[in-house]
Formats: sequence, C-alpha cells, structure tokens
Amino acid sequence: MKRIAVIILTLVSSAAFGQHKINTVLKKQLDSVMLLDQKYRDTLSLLMTPGKSDSIAKKLSLKTWQAMNRYSALQGRLDSLNSIFVEGIFKKYGYPGKTLVDTPTNESAWYIIQHSSKIHQYIPMMKQAAETGELPFRLYAMMLDRDQMYQGQEQVYGSQVSCRDLKNGKHECFVWPIKDAATVNERRKKAGFDQTVEQNAQRLGVTYRVVKMNEVK
Repeated sequence: MKRIAVIILTLVSSAAFGQHKINTVLKKQLDSVMLLDQKYRDTLSLLMTPGKSDSIAKKLSLKTWQAMNRYSALQGRLDSLNSIFVEGIFKKYGYPGKTLVDTPTNESAWYIIQHSSKIHQYIPMMKQAAETGELPFRLYAMMLDRDQMYQGQEQVYGSQVSCRDLKNGKHECFVWPIKDAATVNERRKKAGFDQTVEQNAQRLGVTYRVVKMNEVK
C-alpha cells in the first residue's frame, strides 16, 4: 500500500508540475489577440467574394470600395498593435508554443506574423517551433510558401494564391508557381495538409493549373 501511495503521489506531483508549465496569463492574452486578428477579416473576405460584395456593402450603407477601405484600415491598425505585442513575447519567451500556452493558443502568434510584413524575419523561429513540435508543421509550411512568394520565388507546398496580371495579358487568380509541382501533393501530405493542392485551390475559389515563374509579371 505504501508503494502504491508513493506512485500516486508521484503521478499527482508530475501532473501538477506539468500544469504549472502553462502560462495561463499569456495564454489568455494570446487568445484575446487572436480574436482581434480575426475581428474584421470575415467581413473583408465577403467584400472580396464575387456575388456577395455588393450585398454586404449595402448592409453597411457603403459602396464596396468604401467598405473595403474602411475595414482594411480598421484591421490594419489592429494588426500593427498585435504585431508589436507578439514581438515583445518573442523577445521574452521565444515562440509561445504548445509547452508554454497549450493548443490551440500555440497558433496565435503564427497568425499574427502571417498577417504582418515581418514574415521573412521570423521564418527561422517558426521553423524551429515546427521542428520541435511547438507549432503544427503545416503552419510553418504555409508561412514558408508566403515568404517565398513575397520574395518572388517558387513556393514549396502550393498553399498560396495570387491575383495579378500575367504576361499573357490576362488578370487571373492562380496558385503561385510551385517548385517541382509534380510532387507537391507528396510534400503536402508529409507536412500535415489534409487537402491536395487541387482541393486547396478549389477551396480558395481558384481552378488549379501549373503556373511557371516566367508567366508572372
């Protein structure tokens, strides 16, 4: 009985120690930041959706372009404040991952940087967090793709879509050029994506086709 009591006490102590690892104050702060990150994004998404933009703008008593400008500015201010807050966390803790703030709060800081102009700066941190299990690897993969696109290079996992003029004279929304596009779905599966590049493109309202870098203006 004495041995059993010691084992139970050890298990309880271990559980309590594990609970103390979670920074509950920081977790609540990041959950609040995540709400601010999404505050106007749903409205902006609808305003950019053909067939819905006019009706949404009408409900807001604005023209579509006025609504876009207003909500983009509102979300932009929140994004700037969120970025400043998260960068302060990085300086103090490094990436606030699963060990520090549990799931799904460990994704909050990723969203803030993904919606900022600081992606290239923090890619190494995101990679380390993903490789150590603090952040889902697929999120790092998405950020890497976005960084590659912003740098004017081929993406790796085919997660990013762009809308722009192409050299063929057409304005088109398309999946940004992919390095070794023939094997992209193998890489996506390994990274933890549950959709193929074709399915993901359809989800984003784009018909998938292979686009080469020389087609992009």
